[in-house]
Amino acid sequence: MLDVLNPALPFIATVLAVVAGLALSWLLRKVVLRLNRKRPELQATSRVARRPLRLTLCLAGVRTALGLTADHESWHAGVDHFLLIALIGAVAWLATAVLLIVEAVVLNRHSVDVADNRRARRLRTQMILARRIAVALVVVLAAGTAMLTFPAIQALGAGLLASAGVISIVAGLAAQTSLVNVFAGMQLAFTDAIRVDDVVVVQKEWGRIEEITLTYVVVHLWDDRRLILPSTYFTTTPFENWTRRQSEVMGTVEFDLDWRAPVEDMRTELRRVLAGTGLWDERVGVLQITDATGGFVRVRILVSAADSAALFDLRCLVRETMVTFLQQHHPEALPHQRWEQATDDAGTANRRRAPLRGLGSPSADGYRAPADPHESQLFTGSIEAVERSRAFTGPGDEVFEERDRNLASRN
Repeated sequence: MLDVLNPALPFIATVLAVVAGLALSWLLRKVVLRLNRKRPELQATSRVARRPLRLTLCLAGVRTALGLTADHESWHAGVDHFLLIALIGAVAWLATAVLLIVEAVVLNRHSVDVADNRRARRLRTQMILARRIAVALVVVLAAGTAMLTFPAIQALGAGLLASAGVISIVAGLAAQTSLVNVFAGMQLAFTDAIRVDDVVVVQKEWGRIEEITLTYVVVHLWDDRRLILPSTYFTTTPFENWTRRQSEVMGTVEFDLDWRAPVEDMRTELRRVLAGTGLWDERVGVLQITDATGGFVRVRILVSAADSAALFDLRCLVRETMVTFLQQHHPEALPHQRWEQATDDAGTANRRRAPLRGLGSPSADGYRAPADPHESQLFTGSIEAVERSRAFTGPGDEVFEERDRNLASRN
C-alpha cells in the first residue's frame, strides 16, 4: 500500500498545499477587512492584492510540500528552482499591490475636493512619486534576486566586481540624461515646487498639472491638449504657478476708448455686474484710467476670483457687459479717429478737429467729478488698499540697521 502511495505522494501534497494557500489567503483578507471595517475605501482597493496573495501562498506551500515529499527525486531540483523564481516574482507582485493599497488609503483620507486643497495636492504628488520609486526598487530587487539563483550568473557577477568602476562610469555617461530627469522628478515631488492639479503657465500655455512622473510632467492645457515636458524643465526654466500658495487670482480687462468715455458711469455699471455674479470673490473690483496718450484713454478694470477658471469667465463677462453698455448708452465713448485738413493758398475750406467735450473745467458740459475719488484707487484710499500696497514695499531702514548690527557683532 505504501509502495502505491509513494509515487502519488508529491501530487497529493501539492494539491493540499494549493488548497491550504487558497484558504489561508481568504482568511487573511477577511481578517484584514474585519479589522478595517470603518474604512470603506479598503474594500475596493484590497482586491488588487487578492491574486498576488493567493499566488504567493500557493507557491510557498507547493515548494514546501515538494521539499518534504520529493526531495530525493531527480526532477525536484529543476522544479524547485522554477518555483523559487516564480515565488520571487509573486512576492514582488504582492509588494507592488500593497504599495498601491497604501497609496489609495492615504489619498482617500486627504481629499482634493475641497476649497483649500493645497496640502492634499502636495501629499498626493509625493505619494504618487514615492510609490513609483518604491515599485521600481521592488522590480530591480526582484530581478536581481532571481538572477542570483543561477550559479553561472553568480560566478559571472564575482568576475565583474573587479571592473565595477569602469562599468559604473560608462553606465553613468550613457544614462546621464535619464538620471538627471529622475533626480529632477524627485526634486519636484519633495520640494513642493509643483503639485498635481496646480494651475501653471508654461511656454505661454495655460493649463493644469495632470501627472508627475520620474522623468516627465504632463500639463493638461485649457483646450484639452497635453503638453509633455521633461522634469528638468521645471527645475531649470522659470514658469508661473497660479496656485502655489492660494488659488485666488486677479486679472485685468482693458479698453482703449475716446476721451469722452464716461468713467463714473462705467464704475457704476462695473459694480452692478460684479454684484450680480457669483464668479467674483468680492476682494478686488476697481476701474482706473492707466494711460491717456495717442488720442485714446486706456481704461483698466481689475477684478479677482476664487480660481483661474472663474477669473477667465469673469473677465469675459465684464468685457462683454462693458462693450454692450458703451454701445447702447454711450456710443460717443467708442474709439474715434480724428484728423484735420490744412488750408491751401487758394483759400479752400479746411476741416479742423472737433473740440472734445467734457474735458474742461468742472463746469464744462458733460463733466462730472467722481462721487468718491478713493473708490477707484487700488493701493491707496482704504484699509484694504493700504494693506495690499505693503506687499510691494521694501523691508525698511530698521531691517538694514539690524542686519548691520548683527554683522558688526559677529566681527
